Order: sequence, then C-alpha cells, then structure tokens
Amino acid sequence: MKPRLIKKYANRRLYDTESSKHVTLDGIHDLIVAGHDVRIVDETSGEDISRSILLQIIAEREQQGRPILDAEFLMRLIRMYGNPMQDMVGEFLSRSFDTFISQQADYREQMMKAMATTPLETIQKLTAENLKAWQSMQDAFMGKKTGKDDTSE
Repeated sequence: MKPRLIKKYANRRLYDTESSKHVTLDGIHDLIVAGHDVRIVDETSGEDISRSILLQIIAEREQQGRPILDAEFLMRLIRMYGNPMQDMVGEFLSRSFDTFISQQADYREQMMKAMATTPLETIQKLTAENLKAWQSMQDAFMGKKTGKDDTSE
C-alpha cells in the first residue's frame, strides 16, 4: 500500500493530499491507527520529515494517560545512540515488536475460536477427554489389556 502523503507547509500546518484537507497531529495519529501508512514531507524543501512528526505524536501520547516508554527505557535507548550496536538495537526492537504483534494476533484468533464454541460444548469435550484418560488409567491399573484378545495367555 502506498503511504498517504502529508505535506507540512511553512505555516506549520499539515495537509493530507489524499483527502484534500488540513490535519492535526491527532488526525495523523488516527490515520495510522486506522491502518494507513503516512509519509510526511516539508512542502518547501521536499525533505521527508516523517520521523520527526511521528516522534512528536509519540511524545504527545506519552504525556497522556499511561505511557508505554518509561524513563529508564528511554535513558537506555539514548545511551545506544553512537554505540557500535546502534543499528542492531533498532533492528532488534523492530523485530521484537513485529513478533509481539504477531503473537497478539495469534492469541486473539485463539480466543475467537474458543469463544465460538459455547461453554457447555467446551466442558463436554473436556469431560469426554478426561473420562477417556481415567478409563485408560483404570484399565492399566486393573491389568486389562487394551485392543488385544485376553484368551492368548
């Protein structure tokens, strides 16, 4: 999917070229949450300023409600700048986040499957499985041979 082009004008206003209207940082946040990728460019220079605008959005969100990034994490992150491992840290964080998102999607899918069956069906299945296990243990305890003719002894 091609990212939505947002232009930042000299008057500091942001303009969504696809919807042909001005947007705020909250508007860009909403676009991203809705699944749109964005590319933000300085209208005068043509420079891609996406990272700085996205960092502004994160900074604003961190000041509201419950932050994701605590001060200790941010200090550790700052210490990585200029470190020979800087590129690896960025790649690691990106892959870790991708893995987290994937696991979250798998969990959500499993929960949807579990919720698709009624609790009674689930209990019935568990009871049947437990009954088979107990029967198998009882047969083993009582010395019964399963699946073979006992007359061969």
